[in-house]
Amino acid sequence: MGLDYTNGCVNFRDVGEWVNEIAKRPLLPVNRLYRGGKIDFVTSPQDIGMPGTIFNLRKGPDLRPRRFAEAYFHFPISNDYEKYETKTPEVRSWLQKIIKTIEEQEIQFPLLIHCSTGKDRTGVVIAALLSILGINREVIIEEYLLSDGEVKHEWIEQSLYGIDNLEDYFRRVNLDLVRSKLKNNEMFNL
Repeated sequence: MGLDYTNGCVNFRDVGEWVNEIAKRPLLPVNRLYRGGKIDFVTSPQDIGMPGTIFNLRKGPDLRPRRFAEAYFHFPISNDYEKYETKTPEVRSWLQKIIKTIEEQEIQFPLLIHCSTGKDRTGVVIAALLSILGINREVIIEEYLLSDGEVKHEWIEQSLYGIDNLEDYFRRVNLDLVRSKLKNNEMFNL
């Protein structure tokens, strides 16, 4: 049975809330970073946590992006590239653009990152962000596996392996600034 796209945003969740639940301790702020599937059938911004910024990872545009957030960014990547293969130049360039945008732009929080199903493209980007934030690999994997639809431990492992050396992988990005923007709270100084 497939995912129901007509009933809001599939796989929508607060990443901080679930990371904290999985880790059994507060590691990330809540109501700061959301993930999910396409928002075409969402009727109210409250249904997706009132995002201040939306990152659309789908190939195509959202139907109503400006209605739901102050800032909107579109990061399409062709289906010709396997997103879990983070070592490929195309996927690496795509991830660099996304992370660089967090560094360079004035991001209004909460930040919603989404693709069509909220598990593959979104899963890779969220795994990268959680890695940058210093979250334990097992917690990252468990957060990814919460998604409905086909998800596999080895897929997210592959993407994490590809970005294992963060400083080298994101060498053109100020990762400390990205961390600071995403956490924005001294209590969560990892």
